[in-house]
Amino acid sequence: MVSDLNFKHMEKDEIIKQQLRLQDLLISISTTFINADLSDIDELVQKSLKQVGEFVKADRSYIFSYDFINYTTSNTFEWCAEGIQPEIDSLQHLNLDGFVTQWLDAHKNGKAFYCEDVSLLPEGGEFGLRAILEAQGIQSLMTIPKIKNNELIGFIGFDSVKKIHKYTKNEKDILFVFANMFVNVIQRKEHEERIKQQEQKKEELLRDLSLQNEELNEYAQVVSHDLKAPLVNIHTLINWFIDDNKEAMGESLLAPLDQVLFNVEKMDFLIKGILDYSTVDRLESKDRENDLNAMMEEVLKTILIPFHIKITVQENLPVLFGNALKFKQVFQNLIQNAIKYSDKEEGVIEIGASEKGEYFEFFIKDNGIGIHSDYFEKIFKVFTKLESISSSSGIGLSIVKKIIQFYKGVIWLESEEGIGTTFYFTIPKQEVLFLD
Repeated sequence: MVSDLNFKHMEKDEIIKQQLRLQDLLISISTTFINADLSDIDELVQKSLKQVGEFVKADRSYIFSYDFINYTTSNTFEWCAEGIQPEIDSLQHLNLDGFVTQWLDAHKNGKAFYCEDVSLLPEGGEFGLRAILEAQGIQSLMTIPKIKNNELIGFIGFDSVKKIHKYTKNEKDILFVFANMFVNVIQRKEHEERIKQQEQKKEELLRDLSLQNEELNEYAQVVSHDLKAPLVNIHTLINWFIDDNKEAMGESLLAPLDQVLFNVEKMDFLIKGILDYSTVDRLESKDRENDLNAMMEEVLKTILIPFHIKITVQENLPVLFGNALKFKQVFQNLIQNAIKYSDKEEGVIEIGASEKGEYFEFFIKDNGIGIHSDYFEKIFKVFTKLESISSSSGIGLSIVKKIIQFYKGVIWLESEEGIGTTFYFTIPKQEVLFLD
């Protein structure tokens, strides 16, 4: 009696130890998969099938995938013990019609299909499940469904060829964990492959976009040159004609010619603006530190400033690191814009900057005609002007905004009609240094 109790106790301890060893094995396999590179996954799957198959004393372990569109199943991975014939090549695109109903029903319900004795399966003809299994010498088998996002995608199986094998409930439960682990590995592989494909598509799109931009820029330069050449000829010929015939022509005849010259100049500004806008992103001069106070002196020398307008520049402006031509374009366009719309006997333009947390805020303030709030957003769009009587291109503020956004800043304005306008823009501090 005592001997029987001791035997049962030892048997129970051995079962517990075996379960713990299997759990340790699954933890080890899981850790390996988590840290594995995608290129090693197939090799690791094969290795883990061998480890688990040997542990549960199976003669063959394998993975199948279901294809419910074509109603077939195919063997994707297989491990065989020594002396056991591989069957993977003959187990491709098997018709599911020959499978016993209980097999598929069990998998669809998330349960294992366990057959302790294949010889007890019902006859199903030459292509039935029993015939397929007996042809492989299988005496016992257990298959565990692989379910991803509530969808049955395949199964993991264990065959016993040499003898009938009985699986315990605990072995079945732990092998379910093994199957779920494989599903997670498959999901990870699919996810990483999708990311890789998306990155490849992104790179292809960026290359195509870069090529298209380059072609557009080259086209803009060619077109601008081809358009500007005849404009120069027209402008020159009309001026020559006016100079030679000014005395003989009255005002009524000169007025149409002056209008032609005005429109030629307007077209010239427009072409230049398009070319400047198309090349903002690819100015070839190198980035460097730019002392804004020194830059303001250079910029103001290039602008025709009327006598009635006074421009003041704040001392100790920041030093910007970047493309000098881009920064000059920003200030030139904003200052010229302020001059253009000055309507006071004493025009005032102020230029300055202040520190605002993670960035610096610049401003160009004038006491001109002001802008109605309806135009606060519109004026930054290409070819948008407040009036159409001037020869300007309507591109200047679009160029300014494009440059500011290039440096990860923003631009906006505050204005009151009849009082004046202040344009603000920001540059992040990492682009800026302050002079001592």
